[in-house]
Amino acid sequence: MAARMRSRLAWVLLGVVLVAAPWVLSASWLTPLNYIGLYALVCLGLVLLTGMAGLTSFGQAAFVGIGAYTTAVLVTGQGWSPWLSLPVSLVVAGVTAYILGWLTIRLSSHYLVLGTMAWGISIYALFGNMPGLGGYNGIGGVPPISLPGVSASTQQTFFWLIALFVVLAFVAARNLLDSRQGRAIRSLRDPAMAESFGIHVTRLKVIVFVIAALLAALSGWLNAHYVSVVNPGPFGINASIDYLFMAVVGGTTSLAGALVGPALVEVLRTAVRDLVPSLTGMAGGSFEIIVFGTIVILLLQGSGGGVMAVLRRWLPKPRVPRAPVSAEALPRREQPPRGQALLRVAGLTRRFGGLVAVDDVGFELMAGELLGVIGPNGAGKSTLFNLLTGVLAPTAGRVEFAGRSIGGASARHIAGLGVARTFQHVRLRPEMTVLENAALGAYQRSRAGILRSMLRLDRDEEARSLFEARRQLERVGLGEAASLPAGSLPLGQQRILEIARALASDPVLLLLDEPAAGLRYQEKQALARLLRQLRGEGVSMLLVEHDMDFVMNLVDRLVVLQYGQKIASGTAREVQADPRVIEAYLGGIDD
Repeated sequence: MAARMRSRLAWVLLGVVLVAAPWVLSASWLTPLNYIGLYALVCLGLVLLTGMAGLTSFGQAAFVGIGAYTTAVLVTGQGWSPWLSLPVSLVVAGVTAYILGWLTIRLSSHYLVLGTMAWGISIYALFGNMPGLGGYNGIGGVPPISLPGVSASTQQTFFWLIALFVVLAFVAARNLLDSRQGRAIRSLRDPAMAESFGIHVTRLKVIVFVIAALLAALSGWLNAHYVSVVNPGPFGINASIDYLFMAVVGGTTSLAGALVGPALVEVLRTAVRDLVPSLTGMAGGSFEIIVFGTIVILLLQGSGGGVMAVLRRWLPKPRVPRAPVSAEALPRREQPPRGQALLRVAGLTRRFGGLVAVDDVGFELMAGELLGVIGPNGAGKSTLFNLLTGVLAPTAGRVEFAGRSIGGASARHIAGLGVARTFQHVRLRPEMTVLENAALGAYQRSRAGILRSMLRLDRDEEARSLFEARRQLERVGLGEAASLPAGSLPLGQQRILEIARALASDPVLLLLDEPAAGLRYQEKQALARLLRQLRGEGVSMLLVEHDMDFVMNLVDRLVVLQYGQKIASGTAREVQADPRVIEAYLGGIDD
């Protein structure tokens, strides 16, 4: 309660400062503050795009230009009101971003960077050469924005207008990240993990790309009516690099970095431009750039997360999501009756060129059963697991789940049918809390979209998701760690957290990919107790392992692989006595 009161007090004080600032500050102060606000809108989009979704764009200035040029054409050539031109500017930028997003988002690494640079340069050239846009001289006479009874042509009134849009944008972004969709956005850095819980990775990346473009276009719309002139100069590749630089300096892992970065860069630039010539007697842009760059490098020493990573050491810790004490249960899947055939694999084969990694493998798993798939290193277990979970498509054979063929289906589709999984190498979002990681598993059990999340109309559904995540954490013994960063847990507990995340999806079948790998003896014993508990609760599980000692007293039945082929199956006792299994693990026995 005290923390909530402090938060409300901070917002009230911020409102008072924003309202009073134009009355006490001169135009020489308000001008850079206005530009900081315009830059912050673009940088906020970059924080969502780069810091949260893991995508780098060198073309954001082009969307600023689209917003500016659209309103300039409409208000000067068609006589539109600036306010009527705003939705059109956003629609034009959004549609352009949607098309460019689908064309470039599928690229990765440096190809994505080059792709954004390519269309950024192309749009800049379009501004200068398209008929009706005034060439490289641009469009002049853009009128100021008018409010009811007030003209925003003065520095003071425009400051209030920019501040209003910046505050609304930051509140919407904060609401978005504190939601089902926000957790999905933050998981996009690990596409395989995100897809395994039903997140449409490509579509969500494009949505974030469009949001960033809309924020940039809003900045362009404001800028056009602020300076009254629109020309291609501020919308080239250098401006895009500048925006990205500001976001990185502020810190792309924090929304506050989108404001701190532009403020710091603008203040330093002004100070260097004013002070360096007077102190050194040397005037010249190149020397000032060297001094500015040196200062920024010194400021960022020891901080890979920007200035906000340094400031967090002295700032109060941000509020972390907490589950409610009680909430209505999320919708649950219908579970098959115990003993019914749940997973059927027949003739499953996967070739990589001339290598046959999985060769004509077949088995069945019954509902309520814990089936183990074991084999020495190189036996084909990981390939088999990837075939079952949609990471790979089979070369031949058939995989049926609950009577439906899933061979070659996407991981997202398989997850939608009720198949949840863990990973051989732990895949968590270390910066998110344990509770948030677990809640990611419940993504498909709720429906709130981007707009509902931004407007905070998803609170009932969000409470249900967090309550479910907390319930699963308590089920596996991690309830007390809910508010801790997932990256702070030891490996054994991280693997348990992966199981809790999978259980939050209310799975029909739980697939465990070598969950005991890298664990110490005590951690393996704790994991075994948990799996026995889940089996007793009726959870159907397929356990892929190479550690025979771990699985022998745990599973109901075993399937043994060697060199991609099934060499044995049956109970643990039957498998242990099979000569082919003994030879696979021990290299054969004497007569």
